[in-house]
Amino acid sequence: MFGYIRPSKPHLSEQDEARFQSVYCGLCHELGRKYGFAARFVLNFDFTFLAILLSDAQEPECESCRCAAHPCKAQCVMAHTVALKTAADHSLVLAWWQLRDHIEDHGFFKAIPYRLAALLLRGAYRKARTFVPEFDASVQRHLNDLHQREREHCASLDQAAEPFAALMADIADCVDDEMRRRVMKEIFYHLGRWIYLVDAADDFEKDAHSNCYNPLRYRYELDGDKLDEQSREAVAASLDLSVHRMASAYALLSCGVWTSILDSIFYESLYGIGNAVLKGTYHKPPRRIHFRIKAEKNEETV
Repeated sequence: MFGYIRPSKPHLSEQDEARFQSVYCGLCHELGRKYGFAARFVLNFDFTFLAILLSDAQEPECESCRCAAHPCKAQCVMAHTVALKTAADHSLVLAWWQLRDHIEDHGFFKAIPYRLAALLLRGAYRKARTFVPEFDASVQRHLNDLHQREREHCASLDQAAEPFAALMADIADCVDDEMRRRVMKEIFYHLGRWIYLVDAADDFEKDAHSNCYNPLRYRYELDGDKLDEQSREAVAASLDLSVHRMASAYALLSCGVWTSILDSIFYESLYGIGNAVLKGTYHKPPRRIHFRIKAEKNEETV
């Protein structure tokens, strides 16, 4: 995944900050417990968000744990739950296929970091796909569709974003309750669309220099390495539409103790991140490993 999604921290209470951190640490421990130490490197905020959406509305049970990242001070970690297991399974499968995608997209030498990462995660992926075989097949199918649209230099933002949006929507199939599953599908579909377009805007300059496909370049017929004011406004309106659709679906859910965190994401953080990317003020810290999966954003971007 990409790691764009997290709450607007300055507006959270200390208790909500601690809850969010407990889920983030809980997902890290779940990845390590189930799939080994190397799997922890696929940890990102996007699937922490998924784990929160799938969690019960009650206060989570936590345990005190130390780890390599916090060897001296024990952290409050969300205890093993079905939501954490589901998030770990799906994040591992998606990370694997993104790695395979990057190996195919790069030459032999540039793909070496991705090959090494794939080698480390091969066993974990083979285990994960046994738990979510339908999602594994969905990711392969939709990524193949995405590659086809890239080869065709698709100029429609909706058509270009459709495969990744549909891929994300398929995550909701793990939800048992039919009504909640339909709501989750709407949220995840537009979340996938939003992530795809934000990432395209974030990578626009790099893609222009490397002559890689970027849907914004073809949609707005841009020759340079910057979005002009008119195209930025159009992309902002498209992003805001997806956030609005997500927020409308989210309003149908009852999320209990997670409400403040999710309110911050749906009603503030996503708008702030999108605007920061389009204004060029979004900055990514150094990557934990050489995945194209984005790491944490700076606090200043929201």
